Amino acid sequence: MNLREQLIGFEGWRNEAYPDPLTHGEPFTIGVGHCGPEVCKGLVWTNEMIDATLDADIAAKRAQCEAALAPWFAGLNEPRQAALIGMAFQMGINGLLKFHDTLAAIRDERYEHAGECMRASNWARQTPKRALRLSFQIASGEWQ
Repeated sequence: MNLREQLIGFEGWRNEAYPDPLTHGEPFTIGVGHCGPEVCKGLVWTNEMIDATLDADIAAKRAQCEAALAPWFAGLNEPRQAALIGMAFQMGINGLLKFHDTLAAIRDERYEHAGECMRASNWARQTPKRALRLSFQIASGEWQ
């Protein structure tokens, strides 16, 4: 398992832009969870475009996590880093940074408590399967 595979599993792979499930319109999404000003109804991407965009999106979210969660983010193992990057991928870095108790627990290496905080969040009620997997990934330090 790696972050790329995990994101594809969570987000799916879509060559044609699709509407937001809540608004049934904007924002549109394409590829593997990619939203942006260029994404609109009727847009179609090749698999190569999706691959390249996914790599760029992962790199951008990793850089945001490294900057916002310095210096302790760098000391996390790969599955824990991936869980936080995956949360930023889904909610944006500002959404991730709202998890004050979770992030403090991870910073302090209280991983079980961090997982409990994640499972008790509104995010876990909105996307329960994803939140459950990532909370156990944080708690255990192993891919879920």
